[in-house]
Amino acid sequence: MIYRFGPFTLDATRRELSTDGTLVAVEPQVFDVLKFLIEARDRVVTRDDLLEAVWHGRIVSEATLGSRINAARAAIGDTGAAQQLIRTLPRKGLRFVAPVQEVADGSARTEEAIGVAHGALRFARLPAIAVLPFSNLSGDPAQDYFGQGMAEEIIVALSRSSGLFVIASNSSFTYRGASIDIRQVGQELGVGYVLAGSVRRSATRLRITGQLIDAASGAYIWSDRFDGDPEDVFDLQDRVAECVAAVIEPTLQRAELGRLQRERPVQLDAYDLTLRAYAHLAAFTAESLLAALDHFDQALVVDPDYAQALAAAAYTRAQCHFQGWMHQTDTDRRAAVSAGWRAVEIAPEDAQVLWMAAFAIWNMAGVDRERARILFRRSLLINPNSAMALTLAGWIETMCGNRDEGRAMALRAQKLNPRDPRGWLMSGVLALASVIDEDYAEAARTAEQALAQNGRFAVALRVLAVALVKLGQTEQARIAVSTLLRVEPDLTVSAFFARIPVPLASMARTYAESLQIAGLPE
Repeated sequence: MIYRFGPFTLDATRRELSTDGTLVAVEPQVFDVLKFLIEARDRVVTRDDLLEAVWHGRIVSEATLGSRINAARAAIGDTGAAQQLIRTLPRKGLRFVAPVQEVADGSARTEEAIGVAHGALRFARLPAIAVLPFSNLSGDPAQDYFGQGMAEEIIVALSRSSGLFVIASNSSFTYRGASIDIRQVGQELGVGYVLAGSVRRSATRLRITGQLIDAASGAYIWSDRFDGDPEDVFDLQDRVAECVAAVIEPTLQRAELGRLQRERPVQLDAYDLTLRAYAHLAAFTAESLLAALDHFDQALVVDPDYAQALAAAAYTRAQCHFQGWMHQTDTDRRAAVSAGWRAVEIAPEDAQVLWMAAFAIWNMAGVDRERARILFRRSLLINPNSAMALTLAGWIETMCGNRDEGRAMALRAQKLNPRDPRGWLMSGVLALASVIDEDYAEAARTAEQALAQNGRFAVALRVLAVALVKLGQTEQARIAVSTLLRVEPDLTVSAFFARIPVPLASMARTYAESLQIAGLPE
């Protein structure tokens, strides 16, 4: 059903709120609150009604409920003071009071739908993607359902990523069975990227292929294939959807940066500046991280409440802190932690904001470390397919002594995105877990694996030095420490423990003794 009120249109099927053809960005729970109030506009809605409809009976705080109602009002241009659309009746509840026109939801791609899609891309400033039904190459028309089901699973998985705008299936599936030009799909749906694929099924084998395509040029950005047993069809569907979701977000981020560099806009907005900052983050040098911070600061001048930039700036400061690449006072650290919490307050359902803020808070807040672990868990509940959230959450669990859980998270991240350019972080988690296990040969192997991808990674250099000392290879350990001191010239054992949280006492003793033997000054 489609509901129209004033300049607004709420499409319940597509889960889209738009005004004059431009999509309004709303969080899922805020959308659900607004939709429920509109659908129940003939009566007063109680607090319990909202909890049952939106939170399915779960108990939430008054602050959470109030923030979602305020956000629903803000999305449609209303306020708690004006109450022109959503009215509060003291001690009774809420009621949607604006006139509403209901329109039956059609399946055809209307000009309005196309206009909304284009408006969404302009407004959201996020990579917009359409997932087409996967082609059936099996020669059996009865198998068409599988290709459609595969695309549906991927749409659900991608929709958990806060960094993407995903076109609803009832728009993208209208191309089912048609011979199409991907560039035409991009123009009609207003997306920059299209995910297409195929399914080939035999009696003994099932092969699924996927391709991510630039809708403007028709060029392939990513492709992969997955093989499995036809008997385990649903398990294979889940595995493909998870892996595709894990790969697509970082791949599109790189593609968007390439687009930005080609187009060279005259005036950069907050999204553009944040993209450029991410490119500097990937280089992972002292200079590049400082350049990233400069771009984040510029983004926050443009939009002081841009949660992605707030969280990413806090995360970047924590990386500098971890590497010893920036002298940060207590005031600097408090400011970074404050920015992380501010980002969480603005975007409490944004999985990427949550894990970035959590990493900053863990490393720089001291007393709030347990709350940081809670943020990691919340992030993974929202998007369980984020390789980076899994990796950094695994890191923290490992440092707290939960090495089995930490190792499992890092291994899942590797499985989801085995070609992730940040794989050195995943190997770093595995190396730390092996130190706790006192499996120093494995710790040295995985540390070397991380350093092969990123020779400046201080965590891996420290693990390598410790592991080599424990293996009796003191001279090689001294070489590792010498390299570590080139990364951070002023590092000492005491400075390391003053800066880096090591909650596990046995691990702290191992590090202190081994790093001194390897030549790190006390």
